[in-house]
Amino acid sequence: MEIALAELAPVPGDVERNVARAAEVVRAAPAALVVFPELYLTGYRVGDRFHRLAIRETEPRLTPLMEVVEGTGRSVVVGAPTVGRRRGEVENSVLLLRPDGTRFTQGKRYLPTYGPFEEGGIFSPTETSQAAPLGPERVGLAICYDAFFPEVFRALALDGANLFVCVSAAPVTSRRLFEKVLPSRAVENAAPLVYVNRVGVEDGIVFGGGSRGYDARGEPLPERPVPNLRLGPDERVVLVDADVNEPARWRPFRPVLRDVAQRPGAHPSTTTRSTGL
Repeated sequence: MEIALAELAPVPGDVERNVARAAEVVRAAPAALVVFPELYLTGYRVGDRFHRLAIRETEPRLTPLMEVVEGTGRSVVVGAPTVGRRRGEVENSVLLLRPDGTRFTQGKRYLPTYGPFEEGGIFSPTETSQAAPLGPERVGLAICYDAFFPEVFRALALDGANLFVCVSAAPVTSRRLFEKVLPSRAVENAAPLVYVNRVGVEDGIVFGGGSRGYDARGEPLPERPVPNLRLGPDERVVLVDADVNEPARWRPFRPVLRDVAQRPGAHPSTTTRSTGL
């Protein structure tokens, strides 16, 4: 699957401008899937404005992007705050926008609340992870700090995910940590993984980029740039080719998921989803 990694800096608090920029990138990127960073539609440091800016189930501000998705046949993964399940709550979510006009939403499981991060005081966490259907594939979506919790990716793999997509708004000081843990998530579950982290500066936080794709053995995927895009400082948009058939080939030789599924209390989806074992 050809995937575009859009390592961009959003305009804080301006959903409409960020949607328009995303639509421009999707038009230009010759990829089946285009991935944008965590909270790309709003920016990361907007505080109480998250409640006003949160994306609703029926959201007219997404229309320009959805029109491009449907017109090009390309799918989009993009980070955004969404209205929570309970009144007054907001979740840090990642959206999968599909060419048939449907949308899948996965909330962030683990909210960092230390140092410069205040997510636990703003967002409500999600308790479960589900793989998202995308044509014949199933995509496992995760957000930033979730990458440090192997159980998140294991649940997605047991639910049939044959590709992981992790979006992020991580500072430059965390870049080397992500470069270590993300290949492990790919290896543990014998599935390719793509990671998109934003760049730019907001409220004193310097975001670190480092977007990358990995194959099922944790090896970096070759990249090539997308031409003819207007890019700001440190921004880049590159293409990688992730082999979504890798799990079916590798999992029989590295049967971690099979062995986990045989344990008492295994994830319930192991009885209903094929994981290529």
